[in-house]
Amino acid sequence: MPKIKTNKAAKKRFHITGSGKVMRTKGPKSHLRRKKSKRVKRLFGGKVELSSSVISDKIKNLIK
Repeated sequence: MPKIKTNKAAKKRFHITGSGKVMRTKGPKSHLRRKKSKRVKRLFGGKVELSSSVISDKIKNLIK
């Protein structure tokens, strides 16, 4: 039985915490930063938990 390859695109976009939550980065953080206010850049700097459990299960399978 061959090994299952990790989906590299999913690996770069998501990560799994120790408790098993799937975290994603917020969107418009890196594009056209000069015209955005400091507040907006700060708000989009963090990570957020993925809300849908169905999608998070699929992503966990891709990252394995």
